[in-house]
Amino acid sequence: MADNANNGIGFCGMLFIVFLVLKLTKFIAWSWWWVSAPLWIPVALVLAILAIILVVWLIIALFQAIF
Repeated sequence: MADNANNGIGFCGMLFIVFLVLKLTKFIAWSWWWVSAPLWIPVALVLAILAIILVVWLIIALFQAIF
């Protein structure tokens, strides 16, 4: 049986490593927030989407309870 699991670091992980190397070699002078952005931006997007879904679900539930 073939194991097709993807165990790589992925695009965001590789982008973080590239930004980290560029920052440590002083090739870029970005803030550490931007260097680490490939790690936290995907998490922030997922949390934002979940928050929007929760708000929409609560609004729908509220209107169904009223009417």
